[in-house]
Formats: sequence, C-alpha cells, structure tokens
Amino acid sequence: MKGTVHTESGQTVPGAMIVNKRTYNGMFGNASGEFEIQANRTDTLSIGAFGMSSQIVSFSDSLVKEEYNLKIVLRNLRVNVGTAEVFAPRELKQIYKDIDGLGFEDSDYRLSGIDALSSPITFLYERFSKREQSRRLALELDNADRRRELLKELFQKYADYEIIELDDDQFDEFIDFLNVDDTFLQSSSQYNFLIFVKDRFEIFKKRQRVLKESDYYYHQD
Repeated sequence: MKGTVHTESGQTVPGAMIVNKRTYNGMFGNASGEFEIQANRTDTLSIGAFGMSSQIVSFSDSLVKEEYNLKIVLRNLRVNVGTAEVFAPRELKQIYKDIDGLGFEDSDYRLSGIDALSSPITFLYERFSKREQSRRLALELDNADRRRELLKELFQKYADYEIIELDDDQFDEFIDFLNVDDTFLQSSSQYNFLIFVKDRFEIFKKRQRVLKESDYYYHQD
C-alpha cells in the first residue's frame, strides 16, 4: 500500500508514523509525506503525527485491488482547556538527538587527565580516590536521570500512537523493566527500538497481569 499524508490545509506531513495494528510492523513516512507499507486487505493501519489526531484505515469492505493509493488527511488536535501555559511537544528527531548525546567521558570528571605512564601516582589517585569516584558517580546519576526523562518522552509518543498502553504512573516501572543502557539506545535504529519496546511491553503486561492475580491468593494458616 502506498499513500501520502496531508494536513487539512493540503500541506504534506513529513515523518508520519504508519503502524499495521495486526503485525505491529511500522515505518515513518519520508520528508514529502509519502509512505509505502506491506499490508493485507484485511489489515488495519494507524496513521498519525505529533500534534494531530491519528487516522485508522481499513480495507476489509473495499474492492480488491493489486495496489491501494491512499490520501490521508490528519486533523490538528483540538482541546478545550482553561487558561494555561502551553508548550509545543518536541519532535521525535529532537528526542533522538538528545539520546545520541547521552554519556560522558573520563575527562568530564578527572581533574588533570594525566596518563598512567607519565605520573602513575596521580593517575591512581584520580582513578581510585573517593573524591574522584564521587564525581564519576554524580555524572552517572545525572546521565541516568537524563536517559530516564528522554525515555519517558519517547514512550509518551508511543502511547499517543497506541503502540503501548501505559498510564503516567507506569512509565518508571516499565523503564526499570527494560533496563536499556546508552549504547543500546544509540546503536538501535528508531524502527528496531520501537519493535523491541513493543515486544518487551507484551512481556511487561503479562507480568503485571500475574502480579495482579496474585493479590487474590492468600496464605491460610
């Protein structure tokens, strides 16, 4: 199936996300708003973009064709709220750019950067002293906090697209369950990481279901 994603005013929508709700395979549209995805006639597609309402497309009642060419029109989200300060949601590419910036170098916390050969005593002090270890620990904790906040942003996008179904109070628990590090985040493509998260989320849901069911069993003396 091929298609193009447009706004109500007729402009193309770059980078829209298209997900097959049967297989959970998906892709991002190109910069011109065009996409091409493999799907059966009986499949249902979810097509969306940030700040816009998702469109659900199904062909089960359509005439059989060798190829379907779609024109998808997405509407801007309209929410009636009281007086408030509103911040625009960040684009997915901005989140991934910040993910690429995770981590730190030894030079970020070591004072002199002297190597072991030129000054072994100074090197050993910087490597093993409590002060230097405290500096490194502080950077590790700060980096972990940044990673957690970026994952929360990313998973909120996934929740908006109905790829995962998480309540706000479940994000931290799911992030702990995934236990991914900087290297994994930075080396995975957007699509591969999305599929990884979807697969792990299914396991997470089953685990949650087992824990809830265990609440109904009590030890009897």
